[in-house]
Amino acid sequence: MTATSLLLTSCADSSGGGESASGTGSPAGSLIVVTPNPVGGNNFLQLAVDGAERVAKENGLEIEVFESNDPTSIQQNVEAAVREKPAVVVGLSFSLQDVFATVPVDNPDQQFLLVDACPDPQPENVTCASFREHEAAYLAGVEAGLLTKTGKIGTVAALDTPFIRRWVDPFTAGARSVRPDVTGTALFVGGDNPFGDPARGAAQAQVLADGGVDQVVAAASGSNVGTFQVAATGAFSTYGVDTNQCADAPGHVVDNVLKNVDIALADAVEAVLAGTTGGDQVYGLKEGGVGVTALSDDVATSGCLIAEHPDVIAEVEAVQQQIIDGTLVVDDPAAG
Repeated sequence: MTATSLLLTSCADSSGGGESASGTGSPAGSLIVVTPNPVGGNNFLQLAVDGAERVAKENGLEIEVFESNDPTSIQQNVEAAVREKPAVVVGLSFSLQDVFATVPVDNPDQQFLLVDACPDPQPENVTCASFREHEAAYLAGVEAGLLTKTGKIGTVAALDTPFIRRWVDPFTAGARSVRPDVTGTALFVGGDNPFGDPARGAAQAQVLADGGVDQVVAAASGSNVGTFQVAATGAFSTYGVDTNQCADAPGHVVDNVLKNVDIALADAVEAVLAGTTGGDQVYGLKEGGVGVTALSDDVATSGCLIAEHPDVIAEVEAVQQQIIDGTLVVDDPAAG
């Protein structure tokens, strides 16, 4: 292999780990990214891989992506990555927390980076980059509270966990801050593939629609497709997450709870390569790590419905400044 930005994807299963496509292993000048699920249509994972590819290219590193399917293959892929002795083993999402709490302890000379979560206890050779997603979800909730006609809002989320609740509870809280009589309903995809089951996502979204909910956050990665399908029938207005998903249901997506995971990942890799390791860099509204499309420079061309509501945008901008200044603190469902 040459020292270029080379994407080698290996899907692990119960029969084996994520060995590199060449079978020869990578030199020390490489990054190996381990995902909890196949990247496929998962916009969060794709954005993270984009960031990894960019920072690898900028530093003359090779890159491999080991895609997992379940907890067993996550473990196998992390162990396979360690055997290749890359500069950094990068893990994506809270699904890798347990593995990153143990494998690094047994491999103290290997540097690890966990993005979107942090193990507890945190080994010395693990660097973390995480987010205050709840701040951006609150802003989307303010929009929903100002735009709802029925007074009923909801969320189709992947799982009912404290971490996923960061998209659920603050959304309702933001809406109630501008319309106290709002009711919020959260439904969860669950099942064997909560982050990649559009059919189950659509079923839950239809339940919300049948109940009169007219503003719905889709917070289930690949399962969001199902929510957007229901939204496209005119059942409700919806909100995407992580990236701009307004094109997924044109004319029906209000805004997006953005998470700049590509930037955070690249920054963290640069720090590790420079010798600054350990710790947990947390990205919120103040750091530009999260946000909403409404306050982006390209909102006018974003394809999002929020662009048609400058009065709502102005109010959301004021609330964002309150959060940045610290005069408004958004409760974190995952805290404690």
